[in-house]
Amino acid sequence: MPVKHMLAASAGEVVACLIRVPSEVVKQRAQVSASSRTFHIFSNILYTEGIQGLYRGYKSTVLREIPFSLVQFPLWESLKALWSWRQDHVVDCWQSAVCGAFAGGFAAAVTTPLDVAKTRIMLAKAGSSTASGNVLSALHGVWRTHGLSGLFAGVFPRMAAISLGGFIFLGAYEQTRSLLLELGRERP
Repeated sequence: MPVKHMLAASAGEVVACLIRVPSEVVKQRAQVSASSRTFHIFSNILYTEGIQGLYRGYKSTVLREIPFSLVQFPLWESLKALWSWRQDHVVDCWQSAVCGAFAGGFAAAVTTPLDVAKTRIMLAKAGSSTASGNVLSALHGVWRTHGLSGLFAGVFPRMAAISLGGFIFLGAYEQTRSLLLELGRERP
């Protein structure tokens, strides 16, 4: 089962990134040039770089998201199983949410270097070597100029945001799953 879940999560991330990456590229460029409007940034990317400009960082985003999912979901399931075993009954939804927060925060921490590389690639000047999308090259450049602290830049805000998201998303998922299972048992 874990391999099936990992493959499904990975396939889902590849498809989700088709929508997530263009919006992320526009958002990040808006954040570094606050004077421009979103539509202007979007239009400028299309005019100067073409459609591939909107997908700059697609590979690096997928290379961040897949390891994230491969860490988060098995860890979430393992933590729920451990908690269930310790208390001798299935975890409640709030406990699943706590497990989701921890799993999300941990996955965020260990994938932060990939997030740093993705951000560098998306924000790099068009035509630069970083803009080409080589993740290892981007990581090496950060390591060379900023060391380990550069690779983990923003780790605590990233962990906090993703922990909160994991708590809400995985807690809501578990609650919805429980309700649907209950409804299924009530129907003949």
